[in-house]
Amino acid sequence: MEQANLKTSDFYFDLPKELIAQDPLEDRSSSRLLMVDKNTGDIKHEVFRNIVDYLHPGDCLVLNNTKVLPARLLGVREDTGAAVEVLLLKRKEGNVWETLVKPGKKMRPGARVVFGDGLLGGEVIDVVEEGNRLIRFEFEGIFEEVLDRLGEMPLPPYITHKLQDKNRYQTVYAKYDGSAAAPTAGLHFTKELLREIEDKGVKLAYVTLHVGLGTFRPVKEENILEHHMHSEYYQISREAAELINETKKKGDRVICVGTTSCRTIESAADENGLLSECCGNTEIFIYPGYKFKVLDCLITNFHLPESTLVMLISALAGREHVLAAYREAIKEKYRFFSFGDACFFTDDFTKNPV
Repeated sequence: MEQANLKTSDFYFDLPKELIAQDPLEDRSSSRLLMVDKNTGDIKHEVFRNIVDYLHPGDCLVLNNTKVLPARLLGVREDTGAAVEVLLLKRKEGNVWETLVKPGKKMRPGARVVFGDGLLGGEVIDVVEEGNRLIRFEFEGIFEEVLDRLGEMPLPPYITHKLQDKNRYQTVYAKYDGSAAAPTAGLHFTKELLREIEDKGVKLAYVTLHVGLGTFRPVKEENILEHHMHSEYYQISREAAELINETKKKGDRVICVGTTSCRTIESAADENGLLSECCGNTEIFIYPGYKFKVLDCLITNFHLPESTLVMLISALAGREHVLAAYREAIKEKYRFFSFGDACFFTDDFTKNPV
């Protein structure tokens, strides 16, 4: 399919609502795993913890160690007592944050909000792009600690259940605060499974990409080339760059855990597919026709119809193979989206026991 003819509707599939996972499983690694041969479209059904059997010594797993902020704050207007919901999007400077406020209409500059019986206060100081509000927060102590006490996890709009344990929307290797959403492919890993993987001789490279709410923004243009991607901040350490470069040099596989890890290394790589220590903002949009510079295989969750994420995996495995795999997953009642099951787009179904 030519790039110029790519339509958003080409990536549509019909998903029964009951397959949207509302709660995380008790055991992270007990999710189901749909293995898809990225070259042939062949399919195999597995349990996630058995992924270790399909990794080779010398492979490098690339994981996004961003940490989700409990960025949803419920407060009241100081003047009227009306309920207000504030979602932290991005720290601008000091205690000033760009936020999404609901209801936002009356929250003009000067409006004040109180959270947690006065533990945290905030004043709207400006209205910026897309109607977002800049809020200057006032508090005693450390902001992150106040936020941890008062904030809730900013779960995606398709999850309607209340999350009982904040840590379940966090990977076990989350390290650097800054995300408005979890890199959900990583939610399936336990510390024990990661140890098992390392013991097998698989390298772990940690990169950071702070996931923005734009990840849930639908593609509204019918011609996907007209879609403008949101910007997200990423960082790659020298250690991670060297691990990944060494893997490529030896002819071993670079396997990204999640589309965010994929977007990070593909954004940062030079024309020869080499990485160096760096940081920046990426708006990379990967869709069929894209030639991957670093990534070989991908572990990811099941994504929304017509989303940029379905387009990304279609660039790796082909649109027909991806849609056929999704049809199989729906038929077999796999669980979809953030708390759902996983997919491994690989080039080898051979088991390599530890």
